[in-house]
Parts: sequence; C-alpha cells; structure tokens
Amino acid sequence: MVIKNGIASSMLSRKLQDVAFKNLRRTVLTGLAVLALGTAMAPIESQAQTKLKWAHVYETSEPYHKWAVWAGEEFKKRTAGKYDIQVFPASSLGKESDINQGLQLGTVDMIYTGASFAARSFPRLAVSYYPFTFRDADHVIKYSKSDVFRELTEGYKKATNGNTVLALTYYGVRHSTTNKPFKNCDEMKGLKMRVPDAPAYTAMPRACGANPTPIAFAEVYLALQNGTVDAQENPLPTIEAKKFYEVQKHIVMTGHIADALLTIVAPSVLAKMSAAEQKTLMEVTQEAAEKATLEIRKREGELVGIFKGKGINIIEVDRTAFQQRVLKAVEFSSMGLDKKDWDRVVAIK
Repeated sequence: MVIKNGIASSMLSRKLQDVAFKNLRRTVLTGLAVLALGTAMAPIESQAQTKLKWAHVYETSEPYHKWAVWAGEEFKKRTAGKYDIQVFPASSLGKESDINQGLQLGTVDMIYTGASFAARSFPRLAVSYYPFTFRDADHVIKYSKSDVFRELTEGYKKATNGNTVLALTYYGVRHSTTNKPFKNCDEMKGLKMRVPDAPAYTAMPRACGANPTPIAFAEVYLALQNGTVDAQENPLPTIEAKKFYEVQKHIVMTGHIADALLTIVAPSVLAKMSAAEQKTLMEVTQEAAEKATLEIRKREGELVGIFKGKGINIIEVDRTAFQQRVLKAVEFSSMGLDKKDWDRVVAIK
C-alpha cells in the first residue's frame, strides 16, 4: 500500500510538471507572439509620429488658418495617419522673414508667405507685387496657372535648393487705412505708412513722397494706436481681422496691390515622402487654397458696406493716376525685377 501510494505520488508529480511545462511554454509563445506583433506594428507607430510644422503670421479667425488646419487633417487622413501637420498661426514661430528663413534652417517645414518675402532668395518672384500689376482677383488666379508663374516658382526652387511652391491663395486687394485722409498721390507726402519689410511694398508710398516704415505684422495695431505710424495698407478682410478699423478713421481705396499667399514646403520634407505622398500634399494644399480664396473674395465684396456701417470714411481715388506716378518714379531694376516678367503678367487674359 505504501509502495502504491509512492507510485501514485510520483505519477501525480510528473503530471503537475507536465502541466507546468505546458503553461510555461504557452506563456513563452504568447510573449514571443506579442513581441513579434509589436515589432510588426512599429513602423506604423513611427509613421504616426511624423509631425510637420506649418507656420504663418495670420490670425486664427482668418480663412488661411482655417483651411491650413483642414489641409493638415485631410493630409493625415489620406496618408493613413503617417503625417501630422500642426499649424502655428499669428507669428507664434516668428515674423514672416523668420519663417522664410526657417525653411532653410529646418525650424519649420511649411509656411504661408507673400512672394515678396520669398523673393529675397529670387527677386524676380516679386514681380506680382509691383503696384497695379493685376486687374482683379480673376487676374491673380489666372496668373497662378500661367507659364510665367511656373517659371518664376521653378527659379525660386533652384535658388533655394528645393523650396517648393505648392499652391497660391488669393489674399485680397490692398487698400490704405489712415488717420490723415488723402485723395491723391500728392496728399500722401510726408505720411508715415507702415508696410511689410519687403521692397515691393515700398513702391507706392515712395512714389507719392510718403515715408514707408517697415513694422512686423504682429506689431501694426499698436503702432497705429500709439501714432508710431499714420497709416498702413492691407486687404479689407485683413483690416477686419486685425481690427485696424478700431484705430484708423479712413479707408482709402488705393487698390495698389492684388496680393496672394504662397504655400511653400521645405525640400527636407519632400525628400522623405514618396511620389504619391508628394502628389497628395500638393492636392490638399491646392484644395485649401481654392476654398480660402472663395471665402476671401466673398468677404471682400461685403466689407465696404460693413465698414461704412461702422462709421469708417471710405475714400475712392483715381487708381490710374497713382499707377502712372509709380511707373514714372520706381524703376523695376531698383527692386530686382525684370520688366519682361511684368509685361507677361500684365498680358495674361
């Protein structure tokens, strides 16, 4: 009986060992499976961590920002979460000259900028900023699809070793706000007018004897409020968004520049993307540009009446007289421009 019990105990022990071994084996295999799954998923997780910085100087209330955010979300969706574009508005990553430089330094990946700032690398690109170049918004949009635009953006790309213009967004026709009203070029003499820190913006005030004063965009409201400058110039939607009408009594409809923003991406970003991803990025940024352009055009048509309702004095002027003064006073070569480019842009129908 004792022997039988010993044998039974021995058999029970072996069974327990077998069970323990099977459990251990199952645990090890499960662990290996989890490890293998984690390894297989690692590329997906790392793809989701590819973050891109899109910087600009405009307010979150403006269509440029709204549709940049949309483009970021849409690109993330169309690339199955591989890219996460984060949009930084209102000069949070620097003023416009800073973010242009940031494309080269790698501190930003994408930007909105005026061609006049991008033109510091390729001056001919600023030809569209010579005053009174465009007839209207339709002319700007046709220019964005023209051979001359493709040539100039390709020249910019070569000059910057790869900065690529993805899209053009209509920004609006620039008018002047002032606390010292004027109706013609001569009446601008001595006027301190804030302009962006780029040569093309100085042409009209210089031709009229005003004092163009470059001030960072984020600082303009305060400069107008405290009298550092008497006037500034921007499209009506920007005048609304930045609330310049709160500290300026008159809007003079000079319409001297029909402005646009370029969406530009750094070469280091495109180098990491497949051809399909590059195509998708261009598609979503162009869709965003079209949507923002529609909003800006609609709002431009509404704002004269809105500003009049706020008690702002709207002053109409003879734009042709202003144009002739600029053409006589400011040589294309003085801004690094080629008049042949300008003639081609003006001729677009």
